[in-house]
Amino acid sequence: MLVVTDLYAGYGASEVLTGTSLEVKKGTVVALIGANGAGKTTTMRAISGMIRPTRGKVLLNGKPVQDLTASRIARLGLAHSPEGRKVFGPLAVEDNLLLGAFRHLPRFFGFHRAAARDLDHVYELFPRLRERRKQPAGTLSGGEQQMLAIGRALMARPEVMLLDEPSMGLAPVIVQEVFRTIERLKQDGMTMLLVEQFAKTALAVADYAYVMERGRIAVEGVAKELRKNERVLAAYLG
Repeated sequence: MLVVTDLYAGYGASEVLTGTSLEVKKGTVVALIGANGAGKTTTMRAISGMIRPTRGKVLLNGKPVQDLTASRIARLGLAHSPEGRKVFGPLAVEDNLLLGAFRHLPRFFGFHRAAARDLDHVYELFPRLRERRKQPAGTLSGGEQQMLAIGRALMARPEVMLLDEPSMGLAPVIVQEVFRTIERLKQDGMTMLLVEQFAKTALAVADYAYVMERGRIAVEGVAKELRKNERVLAAYLG
């Protein structure tokens, strides 16, 4: 579903990724773990078109997308829930969700009617968003904003979801709730690439995992096996 080959990318003259390669098969959850600054978020941004790779290939469902804009990649079926959530604070919760559905909504009228099924699905996953659907997104708690960011990505009806640090800044009880939702999405067959600071939590939900160091993949394997890997244990799992 998603294949990244020998990817180089960065910011200005600073190259962060130096030959990253990974694969996400249809219906699986793949975790990308590593220390701060290893290049995990840059990988996500390069895949989704937020930054343009300088070398390498990104194939989405067999189609090369590394030279496309982020909006075009989204229309092809990839949704990115970014680090830091990036909700539109002044807009209502429901308006944030409707923005996520832009690729299949009518151009001028009938937004709510066309998105009704998707909204119901998100509200069923996150009942608190239904309660706060008319509330400005900027007034939500951190956990609620994370739910909104995931819900906004789901509104696009993606074939692949990128989840970047969904637990960042959240209380442990909210982290558990977010990961229960990720587990449910996995059971529903959603294909996901997950960047997560809590390596144990990520490996518990993932099918396969990559460990990133200094802009490239250092270790990879079946997630449950990496939980026993001495190198991974020493560096990331304590």
